[in-house]
Amino acid sequence: MPEGDIPMRGSAAPTSPGAWDARSEALLGAPALTPPAADTLGPHTAEDTVDTPASGITPAPGETDPTPPRENATQPPRDTDREAPTASAAAPGTDAAPGTDAAPGTDAAPGTDAAPGTDREAVPGTTPPAAVPVARPRRGNADPVKVLMHRHRELCERAVDPLEIAAGLEAQGFTDRTAARFRHRDVFSLAEELYARVPRGSAPAAPPVPAAPGTDAWVLAALAPGAAAALTGVGLAVTHGPVRTAVGAAGALLLTGALLLAVRRGPFRAPDGGTVPAARLWTLWLLAYAVCGDGLLTQVLSGGPDGPWDLTPGPLLGLALAVAPAAWCARLFAHRARRRIADSRGLADFAASARALLLGTVTLQLLALTVLLGLTAFSPGALTLGALLLLARLLTVHGFPETAAAALAAAGAAEALALASVLAARVPVPGFDGLAAPVRAVVDTWGPGAVPTLVCGATALGLLAHATGALSRASAHATP
Repeated sequence: MPEGDIPMRGSAAPTSPGAWDARSEALLGAPALTPPAADTLGPHTAEDTVDTPASGITPAPGETDPTPPRENATQPPRDTDREAPTASAAAPGTDAAPGTDAAPGTDAAPGTDAAPGTDREAVPGTTPPAAVPVARPRRGNADPVKVLMHRHRELCERAVDPLEIAAGLEAQGFTDRTAARFRHRDVFSLAEELYARVPRGSAPAAPPVPAAPGTDAWVLAALAPGAAAALTGVGLAVTHGPVRTAVGAAGALLLTGALLLAVRRGPFRAPDGGTVPAARLWTLWLLAYAVCGDGLLTQVLSGGPDGPWDLTPGPLLGLALAVAPAAWCARLFAHRARRRIADSRGLADFAASARALLLGTVTLQLLALTVLLGLTAFSPGALTLGALLLLARLLTVHGFPETAAAALAAAGAAEALALASVLAARVPVPGFDGLAAPVRAVVDTWGPGAVPTLVCGATALGLLAHATGALSRASAHATP
């Protein structure tokens, strides 16, 4: 080493012996291509620490390092570089697991919690699984009666009492079992709640209902057929010849008008549009057959008719007089049935009481008719006809006019068929002579009065069986 040079110290000094040459000095004076790694240097103590310039050669005293400092050279780490987080930052939108700290500056997404009992750390650079939405429990309808109230609001608003609502629901198929689904034991208690909950204060006021006719008016109308028949009977008894025929025709017209008046007043009055027009024609036919049907059938069977046949106005007089007690029985049935609706606590209870009430009403009317026919001229055919007419009118008044008209038409057609079969047997066609055999056998055994008795009796029994089911429903007794 030449004299005056300061020996080189530090890690950059050559370790091999020998003199320096120019090529070694050029290599050592070149800037380092890569900074020495921190982990490749051996451990240093405080005594070994040497401030080495960037060129790796220690300048002589009084000289400066000819190589300018390089950027990004090895420098002491900054405080922020030395402070490594102790735990990985949680992924955005998720909460750190219990026992770990989230990275500074990151907040957990609101509404999401880490699974309890897990100490896993979110891996940086990975996407956390999407949060599973929690299904909210479905809330059932807490008030099922409110739904029913909106569905039948019109019925509830126009009802004047809970009984009308009960009748309307029962007509639509509601039973006590259906009411149990609405938390009620029967249809009547359900109707009471519906009637109480429907507001009526804001509804427009109903038009004033005209005053119902007085009791005296319908009583007089019910007595009119009996009075007309009695007057006609007296006129027929005191007259003869053509005058008697005129009195009979006038009496028939008067009786027809009285019957029309009776069925349009009081308990026999049907709702508007609740009467089948054909039912009136069949009723007149049945009454006419009660007067002259037996005499006509007797002459037809004997080869006639050869002239005027015998008339029996006695049964018709008894039937006309029985209109008044029949009207009273119909009124009693209607009022008692509505009272039973208020007292009953179930449809089955009301149906049982209504059947018993109907049978009692029919029995009471038959007793009254038997007494009246005994005073005039008793006829079993007239008795069964009276029962048939009463049942038909009750069904018409309570909302079943089609059934009543069909029963009357069946009875009238059977009586007309009996006469027509005897006349058809006279046609000279093979086999037609046997058409009159059933009617002839019945008349030969029980008399001509057996035909209307069997026809009207069978029809009345069928109508009674239907009425025990139809009139035992609450809907049949709703206020019109």
